[in-house]
Amino acid sequence: MYKELLYNLKGLTPEEFQYVQQVMVGMDEQQARQFVMYYSGKRQSASDLLLYTLLGLIIVAGVQRFVMGQIGMGILYFLTFGLCFIGTIVDAINHKSLANEFNQKMALESAQLVKLGM
Repeated sequence: MYKELLYNLKGLTPEEFQYVQQVMVGMDEQQARQFVMYYSGKRQSASDLLLYTLLGLIIVAGVQRFVMGQIGMGILYFLTFGLCFIGTIVDAINHKSLANEFNQKMALESAQLVKLGM
């Protein structure tokens, strides 16, 4: 029922697709549309996160952490040059899991907004 709404999301991984389907269980059509609208604005694709991480290696360390809403870690990365570049390199390697974790958090947040009727 909701699959056609989810197919419009760019860069949706199979794991993310499954998770979002579980979050959408019990939503009516209107709630599902609102959820997809909120979620599409908040989610980050793994390739975008990798781009931000590589940007952090070259220009300003911690950009990827600021984008993910981890302000404290972003400041720490900024002040320590990405924890001497090691943290930034680890983030570049783990960019897919970081994006998946962030998107799961945003899916739950979006579902709560929809269920509260905002």
